[in-house]
Amino acid sequence: MCLRAAAGTYHRYDNLWRRVGENLGWAGKQGVSTHWLRYTTLTWVERHFGYAVARAYAGHNDTNTDAGSTTTYVRATLEEVATALAALTGEHHPLAA
Repeated sequence: MCLRAAAGTYHRYDNLWRRVGENLGWAGKQGVSTHWLRYTTLTWVERHFGYAVARAYAGHNDTNTDAGSTTTYVRATLEEVATALAALTGEHHPLAA
């Protein structure tokens, strides 16, 4: 049941992004999708604010990965994530530095 519901959601997003691509040529050429937006945003955050902030921004701050033992010690604060969000959007965030 869960897999079926998830598959339906993915198909809805695929249809949405197909329609966006048909109406916005640049989006179609770039292959814009939900994954593309997440990847592009997280890449930008990582390049401007570092790995720890990008990890927290993605919601991966407290998960175990095989990215190496350094990730055990590298953590972003809520203030750092809010600062990244403010910089990305150009909007003030009350928790940003």
